[in-house]
Amino acid sequence: MVMDDAPGDETRALARQLLLRRFRWSGGHADVWRVFTDGPALAAVIDGLVAPWRTSGTTHVAGIESRGFLLGGAAAIALGTGFVAIRKGQGLFPGMKVTATAAEDYRGQQHLLRMQRSVGPGDRVLLVDDWAERGSQALAARQLVEECGATWLGVSLMVDQLPAAVRLGLHPVTSLVQADELGDPDAEPVDDGRNL
Repeated sequence: MVMDDAPGDETRALARQLLLRRFRWSGGHADVWRVFTDGPALAAVIDGLVAPWRTSGTTHVAGIESRGFLLGGAAAIALGTGFVAIRKGQGLFPGMKVTATAAEDYRGQQHLLRMQRSVGPGDRVLLVDDWAERGSQALAARQLVEECGATWLGVSLMVDQLPAAVRLGLHPVTSLVQADELGDPDAEPVDDGRNL
């Protein structure tokens, strides 16, 4: 949900405005990468993602491979916390880990998620990501955090498309925009001279 009267309302309003301005549909697919190519927009989005969480006592920000690494790492720096990587698949990832298999995502794929045992009791973990449609990977991330004995704080998203029941399972969830605010995915993209 987009929080009303929440900490950092002006910051979040700017982040929302810049996200909506930079977002495009391309061939029916969401193109959030355009936000990352615009330095001021990216900085504003990171500020907007962390604003509601500045007084939450967050000790670590988690991010799911791959865009979650970019956003989560930047959010961790903004909050002055550590970053916890959640990897997919079988790539190199040394150290003791916990694993969980996420339910099917929007593409019908299941992913094995892995997280190092780098958090534990006393740690408070926030998940930051770009988009959650079904929330299957976010739910698996919560399972990993809690299996390590850490406290799950919630999720901060650029775009929220979660079903209500899943949102309750991830509570609290903050976001900059709702997916239905992004227009028609089948509409022709507007060429602003900066299409990548």
